[in-house]
Amino acid sequence: MDRYAGATNRPPNSYDSLLRGGLKLSHLRMIVALDEHGSVSAAAQTMNMSQPAASRKIAEMETIAAAKLIERLPRGVRLTAYGLALARRARSILLELREADREISDLRAGTGGTVYIGAVTAPAIDLAVPAIHEVRELHPRLEINIQVETSNVLARELLASRHDFIISRIPEDLNPRLFESRVIGIEKACLIVRRGHPVLSVNDVPLQDTTSYDWVLQPPGSLLRRTIEQHFIRHDVPLPDRILNTSSLLLTLVMVAQSDAIAAVSIEVARFIRQVLGGAIEVVPLAFEIEVQPYSLITTRNRTLSPAAQLLRDAILRRIR
Repeated sequence: MDRYAGATNRPPNSYDSLLRGGLKLSHLRMIVALDEHGSVSAAAQTMNMSQPAASRKIAEMETIAAAKLIERLPRGVRLTAYGLALARRARSILLELREADREISDLRAGTGGTVYIGAVTAPAIDLAVPAIHEVRELHPRLEINIQVETSNVLARELLASRHDFIISRIPEDLNPRLFESRVIGIEKACLIVRRGHPVLSVNDVPLQDTTSYDWVLQPPGSLLRRTIEQHFIRHDVPLPDRILNTSSLLLTLVMVAQSDAIAAVSIEVARFIRQVLGGAIEVVPLAFEIEVQPYSLITTRNRTLSPAAQLLRDAILRRIR
């Protein structure tokens, strides 16, 4: 007999059937681990249990939910629509429990709390760092964790409940209904080279004069990368042949400083680099501006920020005003 056969025969108002069926926190952690790793063995390792024990845990969940939650593939597993729905809700529940535990621990220890944020490079320099200084003056024991990455990475980290909020963009391949966002700034980019680079011999450098050099760009698909590529297409100039793909700002600077490579960075980053390195790095004078898509302050929908995260968010918004 199919153990899922009773799924459609339940009374329409039995919304608490998962709890009455015995769904536990370990089940919620398991479904999230399966969604993140796509493998029973990897999920078992995350849960610190054997693979047979993980398989039994999955069978328990499917019995309680009266639905098939995973599909076994030749390599790994994939969540069904039922599994995805449960994983999405499980993340929210586990996140709220983590927040409750964090706030209770902060109160017990008398500390100021912990904040996890992510930001793309320009607002990280221009908004997040000054806001952190401001908040730290009033709350010196506040613990702040910041990840600087591309929007594609940050949005997925936010959905995985690893950040309280991010300053970024919502990637085109993610459902915007999952987020609450507020546009807070427009990023402009520029090209940088080492001091004495041959391309600096003229003003208003034509884009075609740059294609013979090595380039350092963010990975394919990232917003800044797409913006630079669109400028080449718009000016009817072939894309550079020699490109080093990296999201590391440090590696980008090393390549630019030690070779004739050209790199695209935000104006804020270029300004900071010139302050730190003096004239070692120069901005290429172009006849046009490189304007990147506006960035937003983003949270997941229907999520309440902790008091500590709200403090930092408010400080960032004050800098915008």
